[in-house]
Amino acid sequence: AKTGFFPFHPSKDRFFPLLWCRWAICELPFSSCQQGLAHSVPCPTACGQDIGLPISYRLKSCSWMPAVIDALYSQARCQGREPLGSPVPARLSPAGLWSLEYKRELSTPLCLAARRGHAAVLRHLLRRRADPDLAPGGRGPLHEACLGAHTDCAALLLQHKADPNLRSDEGLAPLHLCTTRDSLGCAKLLLRHGATINLPSEDRGETALHVAARHCLYDHAWLYLRHGAHVDALSTQEETALNILCGQVPGAEGCLQLCRLLAAHGADVDARDEARRSPLHKACGAANASLACFLLQHGADVNGIDYNGMSPLGCALQGAAFKRDLQPHLVVQLLLNHGSQKIWPPVLKSCAAVPEVIEVLFNSYSQIPISKTWAEAVPEEVLQQHQLFYESLFRLAGTVRCLQHLCRSAIRDKFGSKCHCLIPLLPVPKPLRDYLLLEPEGVVL
Repeated sequence: AKTGFFPFHPSKDRFFPLLWCRWAICELPFSSCQQGLAHSVPCPTACGQDIGLPISYRLKSCSWMPAVIDALYSQARCQGREPLGSPVPARLSPAGLWSLEYKRELSTPLCLAARRGHAAVLRHLLRRRADPDLAPGGRGPLHEACLGAHTDCAALLLQHKADPNLRSDEGLAPLHLCTTRDSLGCAKLLLRHGATINLPSEDRGETALHVAARHCLYDHAWLYLRHGAHVDALSTQEETALNILCGQVPGAEGCLQLCRLLAAHGADVDARDEARRSPLHKACGAANASLACFLLQHGADVNGIDYNGMSPLGCALQGAAFKRDLQPHLVVQLLLNHGSQKIWPPVLKSCAAVPEVIEVLFNSYSQIPISKTWAEAVPEEVLQQHQLFYESLFRLAGTVRCLQHLCRSAIRDKFGSKCHCLIPLLPVPKPLRDYLLLEPEGVVL
């Protein structure tokens, strides 16, 4: 090249044509990128400067055009990054002056093309012997392609001998960056070109299967397991993929299906992390009733204790007030029907805003003496919001529960930890079965 810059050199003080192809206000013709440099192409900002000049010089020359500078950086900022080696214009000050702050980020045209999914530009650079593994900014082109789920770019890089196990500065291999459903094609290509399926990340020690579980990626997990992923591989925090999955927020598509997949491949449903928390602890803490039900059906210990002496029921009660939209009482009800040991921590103070939890837990006892001081534990606004329930609760002070409730308690004591499977078999109407299974009614009698 005439100026001595090659396509695989890290960008430092100059914008390469590849940058200007997408970041400039008006896109340069693609033929300019084909020439390798744009020293003969005029600057689209009409500043009278050559585009091959250092960007710092170019922006200082056109600093009187704030609108032009804003437009120049708008697309780069939308991507969460600043143009490489370029000054970042500050907002217009009250005095009307523009100050320039300099922020540099090392990269290469190859990385930028892979990040934005420009397969044609990527092919052009690779044909000119650009290094597919050069990563001056910490991530290589293959990392960027997988992060953006650009399958065609990943295929080009792997065809040109990019290392499928190259670690970024964060200690992540390209397979760890396949974090969206659209990245499944990239994951398949990486494995086809020799990516190590059980390679742990340097920081957390997580494998690709851990990453798939964290993002509830069923298809990715199925692919990894088919290629020999260890289903119970441990991270540095001694978490398995199932541990991580059960700690996710309920409602994520494919979580229950993924849980079934891991269990079908022999995942330990009682695996403990470094805090001795099992998948059931985490599912209950996340108010994930569907996962908790699945784990209990597969033999999870309903009364397991972690290092803090917390049972799954304790985890469910601990965060119930912050997860009311997730109906945490369903988890509490589920645990009690599977034989969880009953506890009565200061739930009125912590769970007052979720009266369904109070009702389910209260009804799991045959009789609890109600103190007049209980009302003091409930905030006034909560008391007014759920007036009907709390009036019925405090009305029981100094009285005996109704005969119907006492009969329910006797039946539940008889069935013990099998309430969940024996009560549905009773020849009684469904409303009565729901009553026996502690379905909340909004009042207590």
